[in-house]
Amino acid sequence: MNQLTLSLQFGKFDDVALHRAALPRHKVARWLRAALQSDAEITVRVVDAAEGQSLNRDYRKKDYATNVLTFDYTLEPVVTADLVLCAPVVAQEAKAQGKTLEAHYAHLLVHGALHAQGWDHDEDEDAQVMELRESEIMARLGFDNPY
Repeated sequence: MNQLTLSLQFGKFDDVALHRAALPRHKVARWLRAALQSDAEITVRVVDAAEGQSLNRDYRKKDYATNVLTFDYTLEPVVTADLVLCAPVVAQEAKAQGKTLEAHYAHLLVHGALHAQGWDHDEDEDAQVMELRESEIMARLGFDNPY
């Protein structure tokens, strides 16, 4: 099994306890490990809408809060990355998609971990391959197909 050094951080925002409950450290580590193909050092930070929007605007030039942002720094010999999850966006999407908060977080962590390893979904063909990989990982973790 791949080695994972995990830092799990929560910003200050309303209903942070709900999000902490959906993201126990041992589960976050399990979900990330399932998506990793090598050793990794990953920081997961759960933020409010203002911080999520600020980061998305500053780094992606998109002025809105998005569900997950992946900042990948190295692929070899160790994957190093920061994954930023925007709690209100994740909660709204989970509700709209009829998923539990835990299931949606698990999917977004798998998605972000794949991005950290160089996976992309800008082109249709790449998106299909990445979605299939995510679905396989989620099934192994006991979750329904996220798509």
